[in-house]
Amino acid sequence: MRAIIAASVLGLFCIPHVAGGQVQQKAPPTRDEIVAEARSIIHKSHFSTFITLGEKGEPQARVVDPFEPDSSFVVWVGTNPLTRKVGQIRRDGRVTLLWFDGSQAYVSLDGRATLVSDAAEKEKHWKEEWAVFYRNRNHGDDYVLIRITPVRMDVVNYSKGMIGDPKTWRPLVVDFP
Repeated sequence: MRAIIAASVLGLFCIPHVAGGQVQQKAPPTRDEIVAEARSIIHKSHFSTFITLGEKGEPQARVVDPFEPDSSFVVWVGTNPLTRKVGQIRRDGRVTLLWFDGSQAYVSLDGRATLVSDAAEKEKHWKEEWAVFYRNRNHGDDYVLIRITPVRMDVVNYSKGMIGDPKTWRPLVVDFP
């Protein structure tokens, strides 16, 4: 039953706009519109699923509380340097962040992760609610940053008609230089 409802809803978003009795295809969104919508979805989502690659190349997922993307869409995540994700990033820096806003909108960001322990960056990228997790807040060696530099981003928001290709379901894509 859910599959039928989902297919019906999906079909509704694939119907071209009708004006004056003629079918008109809506112009695809611009890169700036896609990026703006991605920022909106990320803001609504708050938490993200962070995916790294395990020792045998298998995906490993967990929920994180990242900072919202900066002007270049770089995303920062704070963590304990003894975590599994840190070891996996040391072996292979390819990662994915996935935000889902609880409706029919998501952002998937593929990027390259690097570990940052610079004191100024740790001070800049700190959330007060994390104080319970770290002995010396952002000043200790139990707090490290993960910097995710974007490579590619997929964006879908059915309620806004931002669906990409309705036939192949390929999402809207933004490639980063």
